[in-house]
Order: sequence, then C-alpha cells, then structure tokens
Amino acid sequence: MDFIINNTKVFSVDTGEKFNEKNPSLILLHGSGQSHVVWSLTTQYLSGENYNVFTLDLPGHGNSEGESLKSIEDMALWLNKVIEYLGIKKPSIVAHSQGCLIALEYANKFPKNLEKIVFIAGSYEIPVNKSLIDLALSGDMESLNLMMKWGYGKSKQFIGGNPLQKILNSPREVREVLAVDLIACNNYKNGLNAVKKITCPTFFIFGELDKMIKLDKGKEFAGFVSNSKVHIIKNCGHMIVLENAFEMRQKIKEFLK
Repeated sequence: MDFIINNTKVFSVDTGEKFNEKNPSLILLHGSGQSHVVWSLTTQYLSGENYNVFTLDLPGHGNSEGESLKSIEDMALWLNKVIEYLGIKKPSIVAHSQGCLIALEYANKFPKNLEKIVFIAGSYEIPVNKSLIDLALSGDMESLNLMMKWGYGKSKQFIGGNPLQKILNSPREVREVLAVDLIACNNYKNGLNAVKKITCPTFFIFGELDKMIKLDKGKEFAGFVSNSKVHIIKNCGHMIVLENAFEMRQKIKEFLK
C-alpha cells in the first residue's frame, strides 16, 4: 500500500485485508538501515489475529521514497502524520531497536494517542560507536557485516547471507540510509525523560545475548514504566525480529490480547 506524506510516497505492507474500523490497529517500526522486510514473519501473523497491521518503511528506506529523516524527533512527527492520514484512532506500536526510540518520542509528544507499546531490543538511548558511524558515512559495506556480527547472538546464525545486505545494496545507500539512522540514534537525548512519562500498557522483549542493548540496560529501561511486562528470549541477540520471530510474535499476541 502506497500513500503520500509531505509530498513523498510512503510504503506500508499490504496484508490483503481491508481496513476494519472495528479491529485494533498495529504499527510496526523497523530498526536502523532496515525496512519492512525484517517483519516478514510477523506482519501476516498479526494480521491473521484480526488486527489492522501497518508495517511501515521510514522515508528513504525500503520502498518509501525521499531522504532519510535526520533525527528521532522528526521521525516521531512523521509517524504522527502517517497515523492522522490513515485515520487510525489509538494504535498500538510494535517497535524494534531504532524504532523503539521513535515510539518513545512519539509517546512523549502524543501520549493520549497510544493504546499499547511493545519495545523489542530497545532502550531509552542507543549510543553508536564512532568508528561504525564513520565507516557507514564512507559508504563502506563492511559496516553491514559489523552490525550483524554485533546484532546476532551468534554471528553464524545468519545463514544465507547478511540480511542488511539484502536491504542496502550499494555504498550510496549505506551513506544515505544507515549512516543517517545511526547518527540519529546517537544524537537522541530525550529518552530518559520520555520513558518516565509512559502511562499506557507496555511490553518489553529482550534478547538474552544482546550485545547492542545489554540485558541489564534493557531491564533498567523497563523499570521506568510502572506495571510493565518483560519477556527475555534465551539464546537470542539484538535481531530478535529475525533470530526468533516465532517466540517474539507469540508473546506480542499474548500481550495485546
């Protein structure tokens, strides 16, 4: 499904189901340098549970056009325009990694608009190593390998090729998409303030072996939200949406119900 925001085409996965105002709506947000592709094992599953599911590509990512947005704050404002355009009332957001920062800032700016939030491998801050940023800014494809080596609990698990290399196909895309995302994550400083304001039901999913968001950091994040729920996926790293989508999506379904 394509639609226009800020005079630019936005892509959302079409599950083949018509929008039903009686069904709750979910918005799925991907991580840095990624696209709707990472949610392929989750989108149709949740749609089959009678949700309106919108799996978005951020501007400049996947099948969405335009330039990548340069700050988490801008991404949150863009998300609000998408929600207003789609006519969704009180959606729930399911977010991974960078998407968690977007969901966090959206909750900060528009707290009354949300039904529930699911944070997957998230934190209130995601500092990024300067060497990785510099590598991405130079368009070096090795940055994709480094990300996935850190992203997976066990690096040998991405059999069949690096999933990021299937999304970002050129040095230009690494510079204009991944590098911009990494800088936006690194520069976001409002997370600690934002997480303390969350009042809607919230669910946190973490990977036991996550090297990007260490488990202790994740638990600290969850601890700022009263009455939140936490699930830890064993033998899993940061790329939960790919490493163990089956357990993840089952737990999401249970929480949303």
